[in-house]
Amino acid sequence: MQISAKVDYGVRALLVLATSPEPMTVEAIAADQEIPSKFLGVILNDLRRVGLLVSHRGREAGYNLARTAAEISLADVIRALEGPLAQVRGLRPETATYEGSAKHLQEVWVALRASLRGVLEHTTLEDIVKGHLPPEVARLLAAPDAWVGR
Repeated sequence: MQISAKVDYGVRALLVLATSPEPMTVEAIAADQEIPSKFLGVILNDLRRVGLLVSHRGREAGYNLARTAAEISLADVIRALEGPLAQVRGLRPETATYEGSAKHLQEVWVALRASLRGVLEHTTLEDIVKGHLPPEVARLLAAPDAWVGR
């Protein structure tokens, strides 16, 4: 799975907002995370449109989370910015069909999506901010080869 810059920046911005009691401007978030502010503005607007952020005008201008950090999962953010967690040629895995020696490939793609859901739907912004990841995620991190690139 490739995490796009859009998703990475979006999650980082939401994590900043999860720790801020006051609304924050695009520029302040961008400076905090060293993210290009114009691109971040587009991302934050997308997140506002799907209901993950609220925007404020006037003296208190800026953005806040629309829900608590405990109520926003990484899956929520990815789906808001990129669409479904797993696709095969632009289709949902359960709709892909194969013949012959590849006929069971669909099962692998569906299992892959289930695995992604297991991590992304159960990990919230609050989990990341507090550094207390869900047990299933911590278990994956503890695997001997988890941090080894291949």
